[in-house]
Amino acid sequence: MKYTTKAAEKSTVKITIKFDGEEWKEAVNKAYLKSRAKFSINGFRKGKAPKHVIENVYGKGVFYEDALNLLFSENYPVIVEKMSSKYTIVGEPDVTIDKFEEDLVSLIATVPVKPEAKISAYTGMKIKQYAYNVQDSDVEAEVQRLLERQARQEPVEGRAAQNGDIANIDFLGKVDGVPFDGGQANGYDLTLGSGQFIPGFEEQVVGMNVGETRDVNVTFPEEYQAVELKGKAAVFTVTLNAIKEKVLPELTDELVKTATGSETVEEYKAKAKERIQGQLDKKANDETENSILGAIAANTEVEIPQAMIDRETDSLVKKFEYQLMYQGLKLAEYLEFLKVTEADFRKQYEEQAAKNVKSQLIISTIIDAEKIEATEEEVDAKIKEQGESIGKEFEEYKKTIDPRQVEYLRSDIIITKLFDFLKANNEMYVEESK
Repeated sequence: MKYTTKAAEKSTVKITIKFDGEEWKEAVNKAYLKSRAKFSINGFRKGKAPKHVIENVYGKGVFYEDALNLLFSENYPVIVEKMSSKYTIVGEPDVTIDKFEEDLVSLIATVPVKPEAKISAYTGMKIKQYAYNVQDSDVEAEVQRLLERQARQEPVEGRAAQNGDIANIDFLGKVDGVPFDGGQANGYDLTLGSGQFIPGFEEQVVGMNVGETRDVNVTFPEEYQAVELKGKAAVFTVTLNAIKEKVLPELTDELVKTATGSETVEEYKAKAKERIQGQLDKKANDETENSILGAIAANTEVEIPQAMIDRETDSLVKKFEYQLMYQGLKLAEYLEFLKVTEADFRKQYEEQAAKNVKSQLIISTIIDAEKIEATEEEVDAKIKEQGESIGKEFEEYKKTIDPRQVEYLRSDIIITKLFDFLKANNEMYVEESK
């Protein structure tokens, strides 16, 4: 077997693999020995017919396809291993027959490979950096959410429903006088003003009295999920069964101690402020890193093979599928509800997938160029930190940690070092916003 490689367009490599006549004959004989058991020939026990007899009955080329597959499957991995120092294969090969003769069989395998990202600049640029600060309104919103969680509901008598009330209703919806799926419920608790129902519905329940029945006229939005209801006028017959209102408790030391474990209101607010600031810092850091990658990407040329985009698209779709599973839904059911094919659904992710792949290539290129590494001491420090967080001694915890987790920690250290380098070697200007 002999082979040659040649770089081709769109980050692919063409591998031409040549087999001489003896190699081809041997492959055909192997194919015969492997598949002869499935042939039944008169005068021979099944699987015992000689090769030439089977060829006479089924044609001379009866074993050719299997022989070609054997030749490729036996030799392609060897070639890939030899190519590994120069190319990184990122997808399956597309194989075609180049020549097919008695004394020469030639195959061409076109394989996608990791492309080279040509970055014209990744230092010395002016790049926006994000920063967010906790506002008093953020802490007050956190306090309000605490009070909402601790609120009690009390029946309301002697007045009509108003925004903020919890209205217990029966309703039946019709389009063109015909009830539709999902348009009916009894004893439903609806918080008025929450925007839970389609526009116009809750506003017309405001002002109703307990025991009253009213026709509520609405129009489904054009972007409504159910295709058959988009833009349709509907009438809901609504009966108001009861009204309840939320009564918020007073913010006291006793309340926050029971609900959060903080000793005082001031301590609770201080912890809330610290927690919110941590969330904002993470948000700012993520946006800053995306800003850096975006600036570098604008100065980068790269031909991304479709195989890499497809693989990243698979990852994004799978991530979304997991999110649905946590909600008790399956992707097929979700797509059926939206009336969208899986192919069209995947297309929604292709642009983001291509962007992600380009960012990954930029990151790996700069890491290689700057020789950014994680030392064993740094990895051990991370392991020790993790162990201490769950009350384990370093040596004891290190013995139990999965090697994949160690690699994740190593990668995390390298990525952190990378962005520290990029922040230090570019002109970062802060844009505070809130």
